[in-house]
Amino acid sequence: MSVNYSQLLACAMLGLVASTSAMAQEKQAEVIHWWTSAGEAAAVKVFADKFNAAGGKWVDSAIAGGSNARAAGINRIVGGKPPTAMQFNTGKQFDELVSNDMLNTVDDVAKEDNWAKVIPTAFQNGVTRNGHIYAVPVNIHGQNWIWANNAVLEKAGVKEPKTWDEFLTAAEKLKAAGVVPLALGGQKWQERLLFNAVLAGVGGAQAYQTTYVKRDVSTEAFAKATEVYGKLRQYVDPGSPGRNWNDAMAMVITGKAGFQVMGDWAKGEILAANQTPGKEVGCFILGEKPLFVMGGDMIVLAKTKDASQIAAQKLLAKTLMDPEAQVAFNAKKGSLPIRTDIDVSKMDACAQKGVAYMKDPANQQPNVDMLVSSDTMGTLDDVITAYWNTPAQSAADFTKKFAAALKASN
Repeated sequence: MSVNYSQLLACAMLGLVASTSAMAQEKQAEVIHWWTSAGEAAAVKVFADKFNAAGGKWVDSAIAGGSNARAAGINRIVGGKPPTAMQFNTGKQFDELVSNDMLNTVDDVAKEDNWAKVIPTAFQNGVTRNGHIYAVPVNIHGQNWIWANNAVLEKAGVKEPKTWDEFLTAAEKLKAAGVVPLALGGQKWQERLLFNAVLAGVGGAQAYQTTYVKRDVSTEAFAKATEVYGKLRQYVDPGSPGRNWNDAMAMVITGKAGFQVMGDWAKGEILAANQTPGKEVGCFILGEKPLFVMGGDMIVLAKTKDASQIAAQKLLAKTLMDPEAQVAFNAKKGSLPIRTDIDVSKMDACAQKGVAYMKDPANQQPNVDMLVSSDTMGTLDDVITAYWNTPAQSAADFTKKFAAALKASN
């Protein structure tokens, strides 16, 4: 069941209680985040070390699972003991915190460091509300990557597919060779990510925008995506339900599976396994004209009047946007730096592909987090996961429920 942020925040409408004791130390920053896998932990350590070297004290509060971490942070804010900062996905997830005046802005830091000149417009819009900047964006993630164990594909006589129809053919060959064709973590967000990767690959920008911006699912492309998505069920192993994404990635890395559909944060796991993205594990995006579905992470700063906490928040904002920290963090995280003034020519081969995909603005599409509310996302997750886990459900019924979820969106 999805987290209802509206209910969590409703009880805090009368105001906030400033934290005065737990955060008394000058420039001590407690950061709640969900970067808990091996690759993610190595990446967040870059920020922690940089912050400590700048005179702060990073207090790490890692909570597995995005919805769990966000709910914990919101509860802390509502309870009057806010963390210094907390992670959200770039997009609409923090809107209710902003509307209820529960976050500090970073306008002064953004102006001083000229963020407007170095952050892509889509991401500037993603952290700005009513003319104020309420979060620090830290990266750009491509969410619709296909990862492949190249040795497994070669042994099975499979070439890198270019379209989803070719992917289905390749999956059939891998299945015949006794390899799990598609490693999938059977969790709602992963099933949604897979569906959207199929939609983007089958229908391109027009289908993606028609679905999530115009709220129209009556297109031929949506029907085709639904058909392909249903066919993918037969290529997932019985251990999929409940599996974490990094465990699914491990199946590809170790050769137990041929493919995984996952965002480029998967590169952190490849690096942690002492392999090279683009070499042992290949990377590509499917589609006649590959669409780069962009997302990312941002850090919000909880509302406080504590001078030491405000100082810590400003130092944290500067640290997260520091060019050196940006390069080191994103190299380990698998994402692209949020700053456009950073040279990425020395990053891995998959990062280079990502930059190439993004060169044409027409290929750049914001992910669903930026297009629909958290409540709508939760409803869509329920619809998508029900279809994935109910083979008997008709495509027509799925489309009807998907349309109803979009129609009720805000």
